[in-house]
Amino acid sequence: MRIKPSAAIRKNYNEIAEICKKSGEPVYLTKNGEGDLVVMDIEAFTRRESMLRLREHLVAAEEDRLSGKQGYTIAETASLMRKAVHEVSDGKQE
Repeated sequence: MRIKPSAAIRKNYNEIAEICKKSGEPVYLTKNGEGDLVVMDIEAFTRRESMLRLREHLVAAEEDRLSGKQGYTIAETASLMRKAVHEVSDGKQE
């Protein structure tokens, strides 16, 4: 974890951007010694958001399973996947 004073973003934007891109980690900015902002590379942010969405879907699926909700069979899942692949290859979207 890297911590910088908030004034550093004004003075050293390129340096902070490079740190974010090289490390893939966020840089924490402080103001008056207190946490203020987090700066991160857009690719790292996009990956993080994708992982969070996936985690939300997995938690929802597990909650459904625990509550007894009926899921899809393997055959139904395979059929849905074939249909999705076919639609994408034909350039269609529902």
